[in-house]
Amino acid sequence: MEIKVIMLKTRYWTAASSIALLTLIAGCAATESPQLSSPSPSPIAEASPSPIPVNQPLTTPLTVPTTNPETATNTKIQEYLNGLTSQGYAKESQGIWMQSGNTLLANHQGTTPLPAASITKVATSLVALQTFGPEHQFITLISTNGGIENGVLKGDLIIQGSEDPLFVWEEAIALGNTLNQKGIKRITGSLIIVDKFYMNFELNPLKSGELLKQGLNSQIWPAEAAAQYQTLPPNTPKPQVVIDGTVQVFRPSPPPTAQPLIKHYSLPLAELIKKMNQYSNNLMADMLANTVGGAKVVGQKAVAATGVPPAEIQLVNGSGLSEENRISPRAACALFLALERYLKPYNMTVADVLTVIGKDQGILSERPLPKLAVIKSGTLDNVSALGGALPTEKQETVWFVIMNGGANVETFRTQQEVLLKSFLNLWGSVPTSPPELTANPARISKVSRSEIVNN
Repeated sequence: MEIKVIMLKTRYWTAASSIALLTLIAGCAATESPQLSSPSPSPIAEASPSPIPVNQPLTTPLTVPTTNPETATNTKIQEYLNGLTSQGYAKESQGIWMQSGNTLLANHQGTTPLPAASITKVATSLVALQTFGPEHQFITLISTNGGIENGVLKGDLIIQGSEDPLFVWEEAIALGNTLNQKGIKRITGSLIIVDKFYMNFELNPLKSGELLKQGLNSQIWPAEAAAQYQTLPPNTPKPQVVIDGTVQVFRPSPPPTAQPLIKHYSLPLAELIKKMNQYSNNLMADMLANTVGGAKVVGQKAVAATGVPPAEIQLVNGSGLSEENRISPRAACALFLALERYLKPYNMTVADVLTVIGKDQGILSERPLPKLAVIKSGTLDNVSALGGALPTEKQETVWFVIMNGGANVETFRTQQEVLLKSFLNLWGSVPTSPPELTANPARISKVSRSEIVNN
């Protein structure tokens, strides 16, 4: 079997590219996300570079002792907390942990598990990476049980998914153009969906199939597909693949006579995670958590990777879309550090998978947060969380987590921003990102792609 690469599409997403979809389920909202089916091995998975194991006993702790925080910083934190209590917010609903290297800077309820909101996605990111590796790509296999004559595929088009969490309009357009280059303009049979194929974050395979059917044929594009086409490179062809039949869902496997036509590879996992975190996409997070075994597995592996007691990481999903997801500030900080430790052998940093303020677009773009900080936020109706790495001149990189609980999320956000600004004024800002917070420039060239399979 020969595989021929016929199309490469840059997926380093611009402001316009699928932001409507990414932000549709952005941040942690007050509603619960849909339940995902239990994981199963992908029948079309291919070997990826082996991920570096991190579930071994820690030789160097990721956290520092909980006692004797640095006096000046901890005093400033107590002033911050007193300001919240003066507004009626309970101290026991707030948690803070700050450390620089081996120095504890501040600790308030640092070991108490609190609602973590989308800080949970850091755990999901870490465990997905350690399971599959940064270069892993989800493969969607396109096959048929028929033959091609004069531009007509006389048979069915079979789509075998493998849980690609970011197969969206642009991917469907690229796939349609690849089918056209294969010589297919019309399909007499049905569009058959097999296994876990998701499109536009739609978990229902039938609905995903209907969306794909539209995406393959520019003559029936809905307005949002046409809008996403405008974000693609100039002169990108408009696909025309007419499917005569209906959309059908087969389980658990495709017809035995199916012959492969095309393989579509997702963005590498590191880039998928970066987009998930930039836009805090809940369904992407839950999909990724599901692929590694569910929230329980994510929690267990996060505990193993950080070395914190199991009670400090309690997860019910991979997105944080529940106040039952509880992580202590210390554990959350350890998750950021575990992510840093995991990525280092790959010549990557946390900036490759999290938002860099002032450089990356996403849900944090409008917040006045310190430039060059690498940050993940989380929001529920009564929760505002913020954590990550703050580069400073005097304290170098400060790892911090702030978890606020109470009725006014906007107040918490404002106070978080004021607090970080005050620390930056105290410790000094840096003109450029330090190496440990600098993204690998080679990652910008990572793409999704479609390959024609010549039998």
